[in-house]
Amino acid sequence: MSERGRPRTFDRTAALRRAMQVFWARGYEGASMSELTAAMGINSPSLYAAFGSKEALFLEATDFYSHTEGADIWLALDEAPTARQAIEQFLCLTAKAYAQSDRPQGCLITLGALHQDSSRGAICDDLRRRRAENHTALQKRLERGIAEGELPADFDSNAAATFFATVQHGMSIQARDGASHAALLATVGGAMAAWQTLAGGNAA
Repeated sequence: MSERGRPRTFDRTAALRRAMQVFWARGYEGASMSELTAAMGINSPSLYAAFGSKEALFLEATDFYSHTEGADIWLALDEAPTARQAIEQFLCLTAKAYAQSDRPQGCLITLGALHQDSSRGAICDDLRRRRAENHTALQKRLERGIAEGELPADFDSNAAATFFATVQHGMSIQARDGASHAALLATVGGAMAAWQTLAGGNAA
């Protein structure tokens, strides 16, 4: 008995990675179906058969991005011995990742889609959720600094997490506009100069 349907003749993971690169460079709205299929090396029917829709492809691509790109940026938060070192390493690794020339500059989660409309709400909702999770990761590391006595008990971990997340988002835009690694590190330096003020004079 012959096998029903046509077997896939492409590497799904490789195709997903290439789609991720297109979305990363162009954003959701800017990435056309023709650009996506050309990059993925498949035709439109194959794309729909494998991924369902452009929206579903984007959601899967952003999930793939979260697991494969810049994971070490977030690992630094847990591995650094102090909260200050954790934030500094987090931002320095961000600068390094965003300035690499062999991939789109900046961050897909920050730049992928910023304007929600009635038909693409799921895209913005997903990216907003991911940004909120990143903020939570920063806040938890700062709260650990409070628990360990590095930061004062009245340290506003939510406000500080918002500040450093905003710095990272700004670095994404800087990188997309062509900022060099050195320029991004200068931004890191400015952000870390604010640490003493945020920590109430505790610069440890």
